[in-house]
Amino acid sequence: MKTDLKIKSLLLGVTFLTVGYVSAQTEHTTATQQVQTAQSSSPEIEALQKQIAAKPDDTQALVGLATAYQNAGDYASAITTWNKITALIPDWAPAYYSIGYANQSAKNTDAAKSAYEQYIAKVKPAEVEANKQNLAYAYFFIAFMDKDSNPEKAKQYIAKSLQYDNSNQDALTLSKSLMN
Repeated sequence: MKTDLKIKSLLLGVTFLTVGYVSAQTEHTTATQQVQTAQSSSPEIEALQKQIAAKPDDTQALVGLATAYQNAGDYASAITTWNKITALIPDWAPAYYSIGYANQSAKNTDAAKSAYEQYIAKVKPAEVEANKQNLAYAYFFIAFMDKDSNPEKAKQYIAKSLQYDNSNQDALTLSKSLMN
């Protein structure tokens, strides 16, 4: 019962946080990395770390910390923190989406694909409507990753992606290329 309450209270907040995370950063420069390092030790992060040190199972603080790490570009710390959340709330789908995003941003494409697959599996039927954009992207990413190695799976996944968002031009282009 307590886990259900935690899941419901966090679902809305993280859904809003993750909706904007559809494209990963593609270039990192030394200056950008220096800024990210400075940001990953921000007062916000430090305050959240202290809060979690006092109460390690505070899932709201953990979500805030994971999000702050992602915003700072500290994807390794974000992934570690999202994994702590999945240990506390193993059926909470948005955490897996965020793990996928963080891995994709860190250019860990295999880990991103795995996390997006877990996300898809964890979304409950009652949550589909609220997760349409993220589901569309997760299916698209997996289809894109599988287009050469498993074209049949890619076709199924791109069709699912378009079912959730039929206006995504990248998904439409991939769909066309898979049909040829």
